Amino acid sequence: MTIKQRYEGVLAYFAQAMPNPTTELHYSNPFEILVAVVLSAQCTDKRVNLVTPALFAAYPTPQSMARASVDDILRYIKSVSYPNSKAQHLHDMAAMLVDQFDGRVPDTMEELVSLPGVGRKTANVMLGLVFGKAAIAVDTHVFRVANRMGLATGDTPLEVERQLTRHIPANLRFKAHHWLLLHGRYTCKAQRPLCLECSLRTFCRHFSRTMKGKPSNSYNS
Repeated sequence: MTIKQRYEGVLAYFAQAMPNPTTELHYSNPFEILVAVVLSAQCTDKRVNLVTPALFAAYPTPQSMARASVDDILRYIKSVSYPNSKAQHLHDMAAMLVDQFDGRVPDTMEELVSLPGVGRKTANVMLGLVFGKAAIAVDTHVFRVANRMGLATGDTPLEVERQLTRHIPANLRFKAHHWLLLHGRYTCKAQRPLCLECSLRTFCRHFSRTMKGKPSNSYNS
């Protein structure tokens, strides 16, 4: 199977099965989703969604969060992963939004990654989700699924991002981020991929190399 055929098959499947994918994080404006994505690093969306309602009620704007102390913010997010560093990042990020961006969330990669706690993955999420740009955010799920299926052969998230960008049409790139993320979260899991349940196994390099010829009861072992 050529790489072109693999991409065509995968994208066609997702376009039919999941035509309008979106984030599972809850938010109502650009500032809230920026905060939520920062909190979601190495943490589940479910956990983030549990803490953000009270956090957003207390600090609905960058101005209000910038005025809070780090300890104040920490009280609301102490159940997420790495709460101390994230509380500091949120405070400093809000202060920078106020001081350098007039309280608005910027819409370029260069400006976004200048914010404390915001790396390239988070910036790409914001560019695609909020600003409708042709961005592919490569988190751990996207990185694993792309490499496992044979859509990419990258050793770093940036390498995978570049390969996905090369092969995926601009209008599908941010959808593809969600498609691969959700597929990795619920089907192509890290430790126990559900190959028998996967509708993409025809196009999957991992399946063709390791699963074909095995008895069906060994697929998910």
